Amino acid sequence: MPPSRLSAAEYAAGIRAGSRTVLGRAITLVESTLPSDQALAQQVLQAVLPHTGRSLRVGITGVPGVGKSTFIEALGRFLVETQGKKLAVLAVDPSSQRGGGSILGDKTRMPWLAAHEAAFIRPSPAGSSLGGVARATREAVLLCEAAGHDVIFVETVGVGQSETTVHGMVDFFLLLLLAGAGDELQGMKRGIMEMADALCITKADQGNEQAARRAKVDYQSALHLFPAAPSGQVPPVLLTSSVSGTGLAEVWQAIEAYAQATQHSGYFQQRRQQQQLQWLHQSIAQELETRFYTDAAVRQRLPALQQAVAAGRVTPFAAATELLDLRSEK
Repeated sequence: MPPSRLSAAEYAAGIRAGSRTVLGRAITLVESTLPSDQALAQQVLQAVLPHTGRSLRVGITGVPGVGKSTFIEALGRFLVETQGKKLAVLAVDPSSQRGGGSILGDKTRMPWLAAHEAAFIRPSPAGSSLGGVARATREAVLLCEAAGHDVIFVETVGVGQSETTVHGMVDFFLLLLLAGAGDELQGMKRGIMEMADALCITKADQGNEQAARRAKVDYQSALHLFPAAPSGQVPPVLLTSSVSGTGLAEVWQAIEAYAQATQHSGYFQQRRQQQQLQWLHQSIAQELETRFYTDAAVRQRLPALQQAVAAGRVTPFAAATELLDLRSEK
């Protein structure tokens, strides 16, 4: 039998009390596409909103094989054990519905964090729409903040647009890289490197130290070719080993130093305000699209117009205009 439905006040109280069960149910609620669930989810979010915004949000991405899960487990354990932090790990994975998505295995690949009461790991919602997954993740961030998690990792699991999406919801964007920079540097998208607030070369151990140091020099040289970051901060290039723990303290020091410097300059708050406004406009676009495609007149006319466009009898613009006019006539 499914658990009884909580009220918005009960959800908010449970989240504020630190109940992992209630927090998990609340995130499931914001992930739901049912109108009744969405209405309740927005009530819950509004109720906890005064208790959000106090965490440090860190985005983590990396090339395939870089060892993201192992790195997150190691850095997360460092934060919990030595810094006394309460950590949440979330993900943006628009591909999970199609291919399973690696985040779904993260609870087994992060056994220490998964078992610790100061850590909360949440697999990504399985959805084909990056916009829908991103909305759910943003709202999950707010819920985790209200539950008292003061550091939140947002991991990118999908590739391509998901990096840009995560960059738009975090305070600090960390790019994980492999040693042997020659090939990786050629294949690395310039845009992802430009977004990074720090570059971290992983697996700098077990005889790989010399290659890691060479990679560090290569990446530092590459960064000099990029324009100055809007934050005014120069991205450091760091070396780490998740196995030995080497470099993890330096990674956290870089994140804290960035946060302090940007808070002092005002960039930190300015960026969060920009992200909120960006979220507003994305929400408007998503809601308009949802209302458009669920409109009865549009659904009735759309198949015929699709056939006409595919056959080349009607231009896409003319078809779109006709469908939009059906909505505006109401």
